[in-house]
Amino acid sequence: MLRADVVAAAAEGRLATGCSDVKVTGVSIDSRQIMPGDLFIAIRGYRFDGHRFADEAVRNGAVGLVVSDLTAVPMQAVKTGNLFVVVVNETVRALQLLGQYVRRESGARVVAITGSVGKTTTKELIAAVLSLRSDVFWNQGNLNNHIGLPLSLLELRRCPDIAVVELGMNHAGEIRTLVELAEPDVRVWTNVAEVHSEFFASLEAIADAKAEILELSNADTELVANAGDSRVMERITGFPGRVTTFGIDTKADVSANNLEYLGLDGMAATVHTSAGSRSMRTPLLGEGNVANVLAAVAVALRCQVPLENVLSRVAMFVAHSRRGEVLRLGRITVVDDSYNSSPIALERALVAVSRSSAASRRVAIVGEMLELGSRSEALHRRCGQAVADAGFEVLIAVGGAPVHALAASAIAAGVPLASVSTFATSEEAADEVDAVVRDGDVVLVKGSRGIRTDRIVDRLKAGHC
Repeated sequence: MLRADVVAAAAEGRLATGCSDVKVTGVSIDSRQIMPGDLFIAIRGYRFDGHRFADEAVRNGAVGLVVSDLTAVPMQAVKTGNLFVVVVNETVRALQLLGQYVRRESGARVVAITGSVGKTTTKELIAAVLSLRSDVFWNQGNLNNHIGLPLSLLELRRCPDIAVVELGMNHAGEIRTLVELAEPDVRVWTNVAEVHSEFFASLEAIADAKAEILELSNADTELVANAGDSRVMERITGFPGRVTTFGIDTKADVSANNLEYLGLDGMAATVHTSAGSRSMRTPLLGEGNVANVLAAVAVALRCQVPLENVLSRVAMFVAHSRRGEVLRLGRITVVDDSYNSSPIALERALVAVSRSSAASRRVAIVGEMLELGSRSEALHRRCGQAVADAGFEVLIAVGGAPVHALAASAIAAGVPLASVSTFATSEEAADEVDAVVRDGDVVLVKGSRGIRTDRIVDRLKAGHC
């Protein structure tokens, strides 16, 4: 339970008004979500200033405010004596320090995951298998940045055994900050790929930024690393703690071979570990997801979860909404991977669907991949080639100039010109998609979050359920 004086001390602020022993039942940065008894932290961001909503937070029941500007505090609430106010230099930093304080006080063992693709699925898999024998908290959605992570750490007030969190970044130095806050006992590094390249000079620079997950380690820290990624393996040399590796068709502590595509029902493989070798099945599609499963197996074995139990749970784990979810909509099947995209993730999805649906016509609905900088057109062209190589007969491309390059590349590689359409927005594509898709099709939908290809999926649901 957080009290006013604890909040002030942890956030490196001062209690400007109110009683020091007032207890806080929850913490929020959104005045609309404040419940009676909550603490409201007035975050000042790029497009908003939480100080403008301090009055609303108090009306909704906040008992405390963390602010950097006292003039935003509703004086009437202060006069009644029902509100405490903590003043800090910078409210985002106060949120981070408060999250770090709760993380330390909770006693939870923290597992932190980073990587260019597959972080969220790996996080969900790890949480699912660890939940077999422990009380586990995991951060929801994409709460993985300098604001989302401390909000997640604040949820550790209930003192779970284990917390599984995701660390995201699009600039150098960001993971370093998140590691400082989460102080992870177990670090999981899944891969390095060309994402957010608008902000990085090279793949090596991306790898260096991801390698910040190794910082602040000691002999007791554990690392789970992808043996199949040379950039990962080059950077873990000299890691002071214990290392467990995973990989497909490679020498690793947890490995898989004999991969088998089971149509749209998932994947099968043989998994080899120090606890023995077993057959594994997963409803998740593609080789990339097999690697995600191996990472989860490696963490689970480190946490003393029996291998048989882990693989039983993996066999029941289904893709979360918008993340490779297989939707059987009447006479068509949609693979909804519309949550986000990157070149390697798109290429993996194309291969997974092509190997899973050989008897069906394949339709790729591809949204522009953002934050690729000067490499954007070249990477989109590469993905256009991948559309053709994977045997997709129809392509709908959504976005600006880069997807026109993707479409041109797909046509040059063999996708029929008459079967390729481009649209500026997902709304425009959604209006036309029913005229393109026909009975029996398998439709892959994938694009960066900002392109909103999920709206196309929603239109397909409405038209085919």
